Amino acid sequence: MSASRHRRVAVLVLDGAKPLDVGIPAQVFSTRPSMPYEVRVCGVRPGPITGGDGLSYHVAHGLEALTWADIVFVPGYRRPDQEVPPASVLDALRAAHDRGARLAAISTGAFALAATGLLDGRRATTHWHYTRALATKYPRIKVDENVLFVDEKTVLTSAGAASGIDLCLHVLRSDLGVAASNHTARRLVAAPYRSGGQAQYVPRSVPQARGEQFAATREWALHHLGDDLTLDRLAANAKVSARTFSRRFLEETGYTPMQWVLRARVDLARELLERSERGIEQIAADVGLGTGTNLRLHFRQILGTTPSEYRRTFKT
Repeated sequence: MSASRHRRVAVLVLDGAKPLDVGIPAQVFSTRPSMPYEVRVCGVRPGPITGGDGLSYHVAHGLEALTWADIVFVPGYRRPDQEVPPASVLDALRAAHDRGARLAAISTGAFALAATGLLDGRRATTHWHYTRALATKYPRIKVDENVLFVDEKTVLTSAGAASGIDLCLHVLRSDLGVAASNHTARRLVAAPYRSGGQAQYVPRSVPQARGEQFAATREWALHHLGDDLTLDRLAANAKVSARTFSRRFLEETGYTPMQWVLRARVDLARELLERSERGIEQIAADVGLGTGTNLRLHFRQILGTTPSEYRRTFKT
């Protein structure tokens, strides 16, 4: 893709910006031949910026980068519940949104978007430690503390720093399709799709989930999606009872075993729609959904579109 057709990504670094939050979009959308993106890291003005966690930044661009960008990422920063970004930043974010740019916040960057008023009446999330503060300070926002990210089309928000990867991969899937997102996830050595929400990371008075106890069974299931994957068969692979498997699997992933299998089958169908010429009925059989009718039903429920529409959009 020629440079003139690159999607333009601005990463807005505010005072106290968290290093991981800044690095995630800069690396995911890094300017390289295999990626149709151009990235500019910016601040209120070009030059040095005091960051969080003992690091500082030197950015090449000022707020003019927001007039250039197609999507603006706002990384999280320290003391978001106590400090509001400068008026020039808020005005630049509103102007970028008004001309059609998407705004995406990572972690506490949601407070900067909230200060613009653009999250009023919308769903949004932030790091679980700050969800109550966000809801209290901006009561018109519908704060969802149980998700990794929220996509409200023109404004997007994510939970803690690592969920910034989930958000960026989601943007890639939306822009370029599953194959491109999976390729980038492999480059980052990251999960291409994490089910569940951030509630599993919030300290509470219940026993902690057992982490990756069933990781091997999930990997095995991914290689047998075309088979008859019943709860009993999955539990047998994990060498526990069906009742124990179902309970602990839900704790690990945020989904029941069969909900997880269904989503994995839909994801595999997406890749086959992108990369192959197989018909809908054949793909449905290959991924274990049986018929084209079933594939269309679950595609619509999970993705809000049809297999045919998806193929027209993302066919390589």
